[in-house]
Amino acid sequence: MAKDGMMAQVCEKQGFFAALDQSGGSTPGALRLYGIPDTAYSDDAGMFKLIHEMRVRIITAPAFTGARIIGAILFEATMDGQAQGKPVPAFLWEERSVVPFLKVDKGLEAEANGVQLMKPIPGLDALLERAVKLGIFGTKMRSVINENSPAGIAAIVRQQFERAAQIESHGLMPILEPEVSIKSPDKAGAEATLRAELSKGLDALPQSSRVMLKLTLPETADFYRPLIEHPRVARVVALSGGYSRSDACARLASNHGMIASFSRALINDLKKPMSDSEFDATLEKAVEEIYQASVVKV
Repeated sequence: MAKDGMMAQVCEKQGFFAALDQSGGSTPGALRLYGIPDTAYSDDAGMFKLIHEMRVRIITAPAFTGARIIGAILFEATMDGQAQGKPVPAFLWEERSVVPFLKVDKGLEAEANGVQLMKPIPGLDALLERAVKLGIFGTKMRSVINENSPAGIAAIVRQQFERAAQIESHGLMPILEPEVSIKSPDKAGAEATLRAELSKGLDALPQSSRVMLKLTLPETADFYRPLIEHPRVARVVALSGGYSRSDACARLASNHGMIASFSRALINDLKKPMSDSEFDATLEKAVEEIYQASVVKV
């Protein structure tokens, strides 16, 4: 079964995850970075058409295969789109051997208690049902920790695990992403509080449950090793969080068992005016650098 192959790849394969899930709020910035100005589109439909074309260019490039990329996290509109005549999730798995995941959160609430919880996700069950039919293997949801606030971090973790249970009930693998901001005035302290709360949440899961964690690269190397080794954790992946690719890869290489799930650090150097050969070479360089930091540790 395809799902068994996906599970084995997600849990065991060497490589990293590509995060291609910029949504409405972050899409204009991603397009500008790619070389498309705001004046190139007049509405959301035009904006999402352009970002879809960019993503299709990425996932159809020679470097974008399961040889080094384990999975790809998609925005809902990308999941619903096509690549070379196939639904994107099917294209990724059948043509590229890359496991498809879906970003399901709807953005962040205003900051309270030093954190930003996820906004409500109306229609989540219907979205998950549609994702299963399209061949999606798992999901990702992001919240943000700005300060070392025990009450705020506990609320973040509680919300993440509540949504994870709902996602697992549809047979999907949830990625919990409680991001610690790299600008936090006490980043190391926030990471310690987060690790303790995540450990409690993982300990409370039933034996049959498996989740993934997507975490900010920590201040102390191997700080998340206890979570990586937890029996309820399928994989721990790292977000680049605003670090440059070179900085993110250097930090990642010192964290054993942690692999990348980079977005900006993967695609920042890609530009629309590039020829196909320039584009492919630039993506190849980024894929190889991130792959090496994910599998070769110091």
